[in-house]
Amino acid sequence: MTRLTACAVTFALAVALTAAVLAGRQRATAGENIEVKLCDNQTTTSVPADQPATRENAEKIAKALMDQWKRANPNAKAWIEEERTKHTIVDPADNSGLIGRGQGAIYGQISALDVATWNQETLKLVVDGSSVFHSADRLGGTIAVSCDMCHPDAANTHPETYPKFQPQLGRVALLRDMINWCIEHPVRGQQLAPDDERMRALEAYIIAQRKGTALNYGKR
Repeated sequence: MTRLTACAVTFALAVALTAAVLAGRQRATAGENIEVKLCDNQTTTSVPADQPATRENAEKIAKALMDQWKRANPNAKAWIEEERTKHTIVDPADNSGLIGRGQGAIYGQISALDVATWNQETLKLVVDGSSVFHSADRLGGTIAVSCDMCHPDAANTHPETYPKFQPQLGRVALLRDMINWCIEHPVRGQQLAPDDERMRALEAYIIAQRKGTALNYGKR
């Protein structure tokens, strides 16, 4: 039996990882089963190696895994899943079509695990950004104001228009410059350093919410 780990703690991530596992099942011998395991190293399910790599099949397998995990952990609620029940968060791009392609002599061939990791890690950062965006405490505000009070689900943030001249700053601003201006003024907090994890997460979330929008820097 081929054993593959789907390291996920939410249904959405389990679906993405399971789909990647199915798409990469050519590594299994014909007639074998593939054992898919969550990263708790305890929750497992068995998948026929010749099962079609469809979204429907991935969802069924992921549901079986997550149902097992929830029964074993009745008092636990994954933070990503919890945040997504409270706020609309756009999914990252589906890169499963890249599995098996080369990515240069240094990096080798793109695997199912590569694609699953890209999806999981990107979504984690974006979901953390949603948490910061909707929390006056995490923003460091002093008057209980969070970003969503002016921009529900990151509406009207227009990250695709940066860099552009901003009258508030009197100069050309990047997206993070305006994030800091808002933290300092409406939120009444302290500016975030460029490498602050909260700044990285905020930028990721704001940009993710505009998925599919064409870049048009300088637009007012």
